[in-house]
Amino acid sequence: MEIITFITTLFVFSVVNGTPLLFGTLGEILTEKSGNLNLGVEGIMFMGGAAGLGGAFYYEKFVGPQNAVSLVGLLIAIGCAFLIGALAALLFSFLTITLRANQNVTGLALTIFGTGTGQFMGEYMRVHEGGYISIVQKAAFETSPFPAFLRDIPVLGPILFQHSLLTYIGIVLALVMAFFLNRTRKGLYLRSVGESPSTADAAGINVTRYKYLATIIGGGISAIGGMAYITGIAGGVWNHEGLSGVGWLAVALVIFCLWKPTSAIWGSFLFGCLQILYLRLELPFIPSQIYKILPYVVTLLVLILSSIRNNREKQPPASLGLPYFREER
Repeated sequence: MEIITFITTLFVFSVVNGTPLLFGTLGEILTEKSGNLNLGVEGIMFMGGAAGLGGAFYYEKFVGPQNAVSLVGLLIAIGCAFLIGALAALLFSFLTITLRANQNVTGLALTIFGTGTGQFMGEYMRVHEGGYISIVQKAAFETSPFPAFLRDIPVLGPILFQHSLLTYIGIVLALVMAFFLNRTRKGLYLRSVGESPSTADAAGINVTRYKYLATIIGGGISAIGGMAYITGIAGGVWNHEGLSGVGWLAVALVIFCLWKPTSAIWGSFLFGCLQILYLRLELPFIPSQIYKILPYVVTLLVLILSSIRNNREKQPPASLGLPYFREER
């Protein structure tokens, strides 16, 4: 019985830690499916975390904490995070698609810029308000939307029905994205742009439009992951160091999940488990630092195995990271 309790508890905390990674990974998968490689996910998630927390906090301050509706605060937080992530991705798109700047360099610059901007926003709000800013009405951010009789089912209740609303939104988003990419005409057009933009262009597909939309929407989704971290793991209180490394883990997860949105669901929860394993499974002969690098080690192993098999389905989009010059078509 103790083993079942341990596994159940570990799974619940894995989902909590994996939810921000799920959004970050889904956003980057959508971006990379268009052939764009945005390494600025870390900075985008920092800005999303600060903007999302600020939106919910100032909503409560405006209407009063007692009058605030938790679900409205959640929707405002999602909207603010998505908007700032989309704007950052728009800047990235303009530089890399229109001006054809190097995507690797631009992404790294966006990480530095976004990290600094997010920390500035968070610290400015904290100093301006004279202390730590936090969300009072946290029910929609932390409580499961399912009724009590489902949450109280032994074993299955905690595993399936006790997670936050953001977790279920992320899962639904992954399923919708998988359907869009594999079962719809526009999704197939997007994939063709990522594989061979010149061929897609010759077929009459607007390559620039698809690249812009995928990158902007993907950036907005990734930013929601930063908001999910601040309002979930950080407890709705700004923590300027808490998000460090989460964006890079999301980029690694894209490789681990082989660019498949549905695989991002279990992959993000697995990485969430690896992140907290040192807190739940203490082995005296294994240093905690070894636990913390496990997600990256697993990613490297998957990358090596997929390269050895040389399976086309397990490779990135063919034009990933490469600028498209229409005049060379």
